[in-house]
Amino acid sequence: MRKLVYYVAVTLDGFIAAEDGTYDGFLFEGDHMAGINAHYPETVPTQARELVGLQDAANQHFDTVLMGRNTYQVPDGLASPYAHLRQFVVTTQDLDVPSDVELISSDVTGRVRALKEEDGLDIWLCGGGKLAAALLPEIDVLLLKFHPVVFGRGIPLFDGKADITKFQRTDARLFKSGVSFMTYERI
Repeated sequence: MRKLVYYVAVTLDGFIAAEDGTYDGFLFEGDHMAGINAHYPETVPTQARELVGLQDAANQHFDTVLMGRNTYQVPDGLASPYAHLRQFVVTTQDLDVPSDVELISSDVTGRVRALKEEDGLDIWLCGGGKLAAALLPEIDVLLLKFHPVVFGRGIPLFDGKADITKFQRTDARLFKSGVSFMTYERI
């Protein structure tokens, strides 16, 4: 069975984006970028893959990406940000999306459970915080890129009511840039 993996950058104070949905405060230069891109090349947007030498890189962990509407519609967003993956956007609003992006507007949990039953690589929950809180019972793994920054306010890692859920750290990678990459698996 495939796993739902919440892979996201997060500040020291637990935010995945600023209040306006931007993420400019995160570090985009440093040794962590090469290390993370080597292990998770499929998480680089399709249009940026050639710029970082990943245009021919195979998907190693994910073949499907699940995004909330706000994550999909980040400022200056792309209509098909991960064309090399199967793309889903969770929203109750009508959106004009290209044919390679599928909208999920109801029974999100049921749809995620069905996706997990399919053959293939794992499913990347790209964001956002509200969707992560709603899908917490289905999240199997947290891959958190902790950046050495504090936003003070913004969009939290889990934005909404959630039951206590325990995870166990199974891996930790520390980079000279100050970014730490932590893996937690559901207990």
